[in-house]
Parts: sequence; C-alpha cells; structure tokens
Amino acid sequence: MKKFLFDLFPLILFFAAYKFAGIYVATGVAIAAALLQILWIKLRGHPVETMHWVNLSIIVVFGGATLWLQNEAFIKWKPTALYWLFGGVLLGSKWLTGRNLMQKLLGEKIAMPDIAWTRLNMAWALFFIAAGGLNLFVAFSGWFTEEQWVNFKVFGLMALLIVFVIGQSVWLGKHLEQPTEDSPNKSAAANDPKI
Repeated sequence: MKKFLFDLFPLILFFAAYKFAGIYVATGVAIAAALLQILWIKLRGHPVETMHWVNLSIIVVFGGATLWLQNEAFIKWKPTALYWLFGGVLLGSKWLTGRNLMQKLLGEKIAMPDIAWTRLNMAWALFFIAAGGLNLFVAFSGWFTEEQWVNFKVFGLMALLIVFVIGQSVWLGKHLEQPTEDSPNKSAAANDPKI
C-alpha cells in the first residue's frame, strides 16, 4: 500500500495544487514531485524502476511544454502519451521480437498456457490504447471542462484501471495451470509424513 501511494505521489500533488492554484502551478508541482520521487529513491540506495524514469521523462516533456508555451493542451496529452507508450511497447515487443512482456513480468509467479499469455498481453495493450483515447476525448471533445478533465485524470482513469485489474484477476483465475503430479511442491507434499 505504501508503494502504491508513493507511486501516486506526483498525481496526488498535481490534483491538490490544481484545486488551489490552477493548471500551470499544478503542472510545475507534478514535475517537481516526479523529480523528488526519483531523488528520494536514489538517496535511499534503491534502484529506480523503469516506470519512474518513463513517467519523469513524459512529465518533463509535456509539462515543460505546457509551462514554456503557457498551453495546457500539452499536459492534457500526457496521460495519453504514457498509456499509448505502454500499449505500443506491449504490442511491439510481441510483433517485432516475439517476446511477451506480460509473460516475462509474471511468468515466474504464475503458469498459464501460451495462448492465455498472448491474450493477457493483448488485453493490457488494448486497455492502455483505449484509456489513452478516452483521455483525449475527455480533454479535447469540448463536452467537459478543464476541472472535469483533472478529476477524470486523477479518479476516472484510476477507477478504470482498478476495474480492469479486477476483471483480469478473475480471468487469470480461470486460466492458471494446476500443478502437475511431478511438480516439486506436490512431490514434496506427498513425501512429507506430516501432511
């Protein structure tokens, strides 16, 4: 839970700063928070996760353009750029290299048939692409105010992610492979007289 909140640190500060001082101050606060996040990890002697570097790079580019040009359109593109990058990496790694990144990330923890891994990878890629498109719709369709976009960015996208993760967890439960008779854990249990 602490790590989850730590990862949300720039987003939480962005939201708070927006409520008090508007989009430009909030953008500057988000950039500073992302930089502080990396600095804090480094000072504690921990390796910085790729996700933090990616988030910092995107917030500096899009947030920096927002501040430099005094145009909030750039910061509104930031969630879409991040999500489309994730979706593109998931699709590209599968199509270009034949590697399934979801299997690489989770393969040591769970066992599933190859077709299930392919579907999981595709589901996450499509989710990120759709979420990025939805962000653009809320940001630029003209149907929503800037404040509604900020609320959507902070709460709506997070809610969509949580619902998607829950759905994926249920789906994963149906596709996990059961341990076989000769798996190490089952063999050890069969030979243990205490069980």
